[in-house]
Amino acid sequence: MGIDERGREILTFIDGEVATRPWPAWVADDERATSVARLLRRLDDALIPFGLPPGSPNRKERPTLAARPGPAATFIGHRDVTPENTVFRDGVAVALIDFDLARPSSRVDEVANLLLWWGGWLAPKDRDAVLYDVDPASRGRLLVDAYGLGGDERRWIVPVSIAIAGRSWHSMRERAATHGGGWARMWDNGSVTSSNDASSGCATTRTSCTGL
Repeated sequence: MGIDERGREILTFIDGEVATRPWPAWVADDERATSVARLLRRLDDALIPFGLPPGSPNRKERPTLAARPGPAATFIGHRDVTPENTVFRDGVAVALIDFDLARPSSRVDEVANLLLWWGGWLAPKDRDAVLYDVDPASRGRLLVDAYGLGGDERRWIVPVSIAIAGRSWHSMRERAATHGGGWARMWDNGSVTSSNDASSGCATTRTSCTGL
C-alpha cells in the first residue's frame, strides 16, 4: 500500500485462515490444494499482461551454477506459495500474501513452487508430517491440471523442479548472509537441507511424474 512518513510499509489485513507450524492436516486435502492451484493461475493471468519491469533480469543466474532449464521468465511471479502464505475461507484459497520473494518467473517456475509446498515435492526428510502419505506423482498431476499448465510447458516441470531444488541451498545461504533476520536464523539452526538432498528429493519423482 506504500510507505508512511517514518519509512514503514503500510500493509492491509486479509481475514481468513492460514496454516502455522506444525501444519494442520488440511494441507494434505486435495480440494484445498487444487483451490490454491486455481488461485495461483488467476494471479498469474493477472500479472502476465504487465510483463517484466524495464531492465529486470530474465533470471538471476549464479556463475558457479549451471544455467537453469525451462521457459524464459515473462512476468513477476509470487514464488513462495506456502501454506503460511495462503489465506483460506470455508476451505477455499482466496488470497496469497507475502510477496517478498516475487521475481521474474515463467508459469513453469510458479507451478514448480506450488508443487514444492502443496505437492509433497520436498526432499522426503524435509517433508512435513501431514504430507508423508501424499503421493507426489498423483498430487503433482492433480495440481498441474488444476492450474491448467499447457502441454509444452508441462514437460519442463520435473527438470525445472530438480534444478530449483538443487539451487535452493545456495539461495538460502546468500539470503542469510545478505538479509540476516529470519533467513539467518533458519540457516544457523540447520533447517536448510543440503543442495544434494533437495535435488534428489525431487529427482525421486522423475520417473513417475515424467508424464505430467
